[in-house]
Amino acid sequence: MMEPMDIVGKAKEDASLPKATMTKIIKEMLPPDVRVARDAQDLLIECCVEFINLVSSESNDVCNREEKRTIAPEHVLKALEVLGFGEYIEEVYAAYEQHKVETMQDGVRGGGGGKWGNAAEMTEEEAAAEQQRMFAEARARMNGNVPLPKQSDTDPNPES
Repeated sequence: MMEPMDIVGKAKEDASLPKATMTKIIKEMLPPDVRVARDAQDLLIECCVEFINLVSSESNDVCNREEKRTIAPEHVLKALEVLGFGEYIEEVYAAYEQHKVETMQDGVRGGGGGKWGNAAEMTEEEAAAEQQRMFAEARARMNGNVPLPKQSDTDPNPES
């Protein structure tokens, strides 16, 4: 169980992110010779929480305007555009498509258990290696080293 100081976000109703994970992501995105003050790390994490809140809220507004009950990926992409983050839409869509591919592959390999269906069967070393692989893929996507798939015209969530 996480200690209260391990979570950034002061009030119980506030959204929060695991501080250790966020600190690791921050450090991995910077050159090895760059140090980040603890206050600066906390501020970056709070910015991430605020960004998630902002995009979630706008996604909900987009969903409501379309009279839908479930926020779908296209609502999130539209929210990014409305909020002025249009330059990230292609990269976010590419990450989403990659996630779908990985989820399908893992579902087939894991006997249909989904991406985390076999997590209990992983050793700690295997889980750490998988985490490092995912971090490396995310860094590569962020640094533009992954070709972007073409956006399809089909609705990825026809039930919404």
